[in-house]
Amino acid sequence: MRKQTDSRFRTFLKALGPGLISGASDDDPSAITTFSQAGARFGLSTLWLSILALPILAFIQEMCARIGIVTKQGISGVVKKHYPKWVLYVLIVLSCPAFLLNMGADISVLGETGNMLFPSIPPLYCSIIFTGILFIFMITFSFKTLARVMKFACLSLLLYVIVPFLTPLNINHILAQTFIPTFHFTKEYLLTITGLTGAIISPYLFFWQTSTEVEQMETKEDIDKPRVQKTFMKSMRVDIISGAFFAVLIMYFVILTTGTVLHNNKVYEINTVKDAASALSPLAGNLSHILFSIGIIGTVFLIIPVLSGSISYILGEAFNWETGFNKSFTEAKEFYVIIFLAMCVGLGMQLTGIGAVKALLFTTAIYGVVAPFLIAIILHICNNEKIMGKYRNNTLSNTIGLITLLLMILSVAALAYSMITS
Repeated sequence: MRKQTDSRFRTFLKALGPGLISGASDDDPSAITTFSQAGARFGLSTLWLSILALPILAFIQEMCARIGIVTKQGISGVVKKHYPKWVLYVLIVLSCPAFLLNMGADISVLGETGNMLFPSIPPLYCSIIFTGILFIFMITFSFKTLARVMKFACLSLLLYVIVPFLTPLNINHILAQTFIPTFHFTKEYLLTITGLTGAIISPYLFFWQTSTEVEQMETKEDIDKPRVQKTFMKSMRVDIISGAFFAVLIMYFVILTTGTVLHNNKVYEINTVKDAASALSPLAGNLSHILFSIGIIGTVFLIIPVLSGSISYILGEAFNWETGFNKSFTEAKEFYVIIFLAMCVGLGMQLTGIGAVKALLFTTAIYGVVAPFLIAIILHICNNEKIMGKYRNNTLSNTIGLITLLLMILSVAALAYSMITS
């Protein structure tokens, strides 16, 4: 019995890959900052959104993975092949600049957190050093090795699950805020809701999930056999659900942590990385800044390959370049050059003087606006019999997808209305 349990556990761990990485990278510094700001400003009144986010994130990511498995192409490759050119151009224009802004903000956070660990080194130099080390890792290691390292980087986020239990908790209040939605028609609250939806349903994950599923398939020579493909689909869904659960778990506990530790102590604004780090003080006291820095560096090392890789996948598929972390630098020069240039642009954004926290919050708000267009494309692809064949969406997938699309459009419309009338 024990051997059977161990075997199942090993099978489960083996199934974890792009889905878990997508889920963990969904909790990047921009998301952590947005969750922290929501908790600090509004207490626990946004906890309910994490419960709603779980099925939404799982179903959207499953659609993206299924597209990659069936078509053996990324999203931009599918759009280029089956849709008018203008759709591809709009997809590129909406996605790549937002991803660059996200990466620039994350690299800026990397500099600030590095400076907390090594105060004698200026933030800009910390960003350059850490980004350079990460790029060397990306061109040196195979995707399989990189994925294995990135899985362990996810563990640093579990610190947020511990902190709330070190402070007095009102369980009845927490349960009420978790399962009974609270809504305020104020510009600040609507902006926070839009940012939270953009943070948890991050558009870059759509491209990453699809393209990395293709990379995984390239290692399986018999993937076209029905039995093998069925097993691959099953493993993919286990991976997706695990990743989505991890992402939402962290979202829930970051809001819970900051809503109890910061909001209850009348800290309503997070303006610097040190402000966000103070949420961990019940766990680490004066060492909270160091603990937070280590965790954030781990998440940035996770997210930058995802963001830069997503940009490279989009442009590589659009212009028929070789793409993929499974290929060496000489085999896919354009792919790695795009990643290098994207990281340089991200570094350059630090010279603008825009604060890292403000840039992170602005990024998630943009994602809340961009995501509905991309979700509409994904839904259309997944219902196209010519593209997906027998793997088209079922009724449940379409229902969840359409509800997601409608909710995101409504949140953006409500935000626009509140800003016009205020």
